[in-house]
Amino acid sequence: MTKSKEQKDREAKTIEELRKIATRMYNDLDTGEIPTMQLPSRTKSNIVFDQSHQVWKYGLDQVTRSAKDLGSAYGILRAIYTVDFIEEMIKSSKTSTLREMYYISEGWEKAKFSSQDDSNKLAEDLEIITRSLREDFKLRPEEDGARVIGNLTLEEKNRKGQKKKINCRDDVGDSGYGIPYNVEKEKITFKNVDADFIIAIETGGMFDRLVENGFDESHRAVLVHLKGQPARSTRRFMKRLNQEMNLPVVVFTDGDPWSFRIFASVAYGAIKTAHISEYLATPTARYLGITPSDIINYDLPSDKLTDQDVNALKSELTDPRFGDSEWQGEIQLQLEIKKKSEQQALAKYGLDFVTDTYLPEKLQEMQII
Repeated sequence: MTKSKEQKDREAKTIEELRKIATRMYNDLDTGEIPTMQLPSRTKSNIVFDQSHQVWKYGLDQVTRSAKDLGSAYGILRAIYTVDFIEEMIKSSKTSTLREMYYISEGWEKAKFSSQDDSNKLAEDLEIITRSLREDFKLRPEEDGARVIGNLTLEEKNRKGQKKKINCRDDVGDSGYGIPYNVEKEKITFKNVDADFIIAIETGGMFDRLVENGFDESHRAVLVHLKGQPARSTRRFMKRLNQEMNLPVVVFTDGDPWSFRIFASVAYGAIKTAHISEYLATPTARYLGITPSDIINYDLPSDKLTDQDVNALKSELTDPRFGDSEWQGEIQLQLEIKKKSEQQALAKYGLDFVTDTYLPEKLQEMQII
């Protein structure tokens, strides 16, 4: 496969940054020092608002990974093996899933991972230290990206290096266009879009309802199925569309604390990926529903909040991503009514209610349509 100059430059930079890690550790050993790695503390208390990018990122608090004891020394050894493994993949134009990397480490003897959670965290550590992306490491997640339907034409480079134009409405089936794990410009370029906004939808059932009812055509929308907590590629795909094609993003989820966090990850970034929030998050994204107010105003069928729901809502009251007065009011209201509701609860009023009444009303209030 022929690589573009941009791709070659990115790969060279990634290898350079990875080698710096190994070089620092070697120099520590050469001078009799204990090898260490420093990176930001990945806790909610270390999340700060980045004014320049309008997203939440890690602050200045640091943690140090050191080889001062046997367990920590194994961690440093794993890092060296992983750096070598990633460099080999880049040079050979191969990719690996995170799961495959975990199993490959079985051949690293004392450097093998004790669990996949350990290998996943190390991949994140290397992202933070090198300021590169997991995609630059050629590491793929197990989950695939979202589904997309709408009058959007893009050009995707296939595995043979050929560029193919795809219209995400006319050239796909009912399941839509599947977003690949890498959505950077060397893989995907947007050619044309005849739509006014993106509606990101949490559940597959609601996505299929909007597709069946032709909402993408009747309201000039690009429909994106988030598949629950959205994959990184999904968030990046929407951010690129928002920036490059000037499409506003609205997020349509269930009305519960876990769904609120789905919105927060789209708009402001997630704690787990706060080191790349400016790469993934779309700060102008707006929450469409279901809200606690909707549960009351539309008299929606609902379920009682569980203890876990209540604890999650209380936690969100102190989460900086939900700090504005509107979110604070909705969360307090949900704690008062002690109810949660799903998107599909709108079917109480018929299968067309969501596309003929609910969404148009909400979108008009938001001045999207």
